[in-house]
Amino acid sequence: MPARPPRDVLAAGAVVLRPGGQVLLVHRPKYDDWSFPKGKVDPGEHPAAAAVREVEEETGLRVRLGVPLASQRYDVVAGTKHVSYWIGRVVGDHDVSDYAVNDEIDEVSWLPYEEALVRLTYERDRRTLVDAHQVRRRTRAVIVLRHAQARPRKTWSKDDRRRPLLPEGAEQAAALVPVLAAYAPTRVITSGSTRCVETVRPFVRWAGLRPECDDGLSQEDATPVTVGTAVARLVDGGADAVLCSHRPVLPLVLDALGVPEQPLAPGEMLVAHVRHGVVVATERHRPDGSE
Repeated sequence: MPARPPRDVLAAGAVVLRPGGQVLLVHRPKYDDWSFPKGKVDPGEHPAAAAVREVEEETGLRVRLGVPLASQRYDVVAGTKHVSYWIGRVVGDHDVSDYAVNDEIDEVSWLPYEEALVRLTYERDRRTLVDAHQVRRRTRAVIVLRHAQARPRKTWSKDDRRRPLLPEGAEQAAALVPVLAAYAPTRVITSGSTRCVETVRPFVRWAGLRPECDDGLSQEDATPVTVGTAVARLVDGGADAVLCSHRPVLPLVLDALGVPEQPLAPGEMLVAHVRHGVVVATERHRPDGSE
């Protein structure tokens, strides 16, 4: 029987930081190594959602993702491992003393930066920690979301504002829930058009939020002034937030954020990481995790 060809192994994790310059590390008894919390991406799972899930499974802490870090790539027995990393911030209590240690993780520790550099087993992790330390300052996420796949306009004879999502679009909207949740937004502002409202509905229901409908983000009524006002409210508002709108409106949104114009596919999001009103990093995600 011929040997199986090597394959890509996808994994995700976070460099979790807290005030005082401390870093969260885990010890794996099977390998007797110290590393960041991380793990394999499940089939159909988005890497951002996997990163949050793995941190919670390996440390007991829920985190929100911040600035993305350079991914790691190295050889393993099964093939080539690709690990996506983000800065992580704890949502809630930082205490790990009650974590139930197990055969996979037998120690979870907050360590000062310099001590973590020494404790880490692998040089690749030390490089990632140095990178994280350089961009460690806290940011907020402003997530620009294009509505999911809607019914074609040529097949809809009623008011275009009421044009709904296709079944494929409804699936995209549902798939967005864990991806949006990875950034823990607490505010959602959307065009009042049905296709935008239906795109954010699964997430706001899951998160227990009330969406804010703004016709100044609609395809019919958007202007540079109305869009700029909406974006300024989010940037200055102090909360991680989602803004959902239409393809023709998105260039105005990105311009108001100071981000170069770029096309987003239906259901695709651009995450702008903002510090003191300035976008310091961006990343793009589709709900299915494809590029």
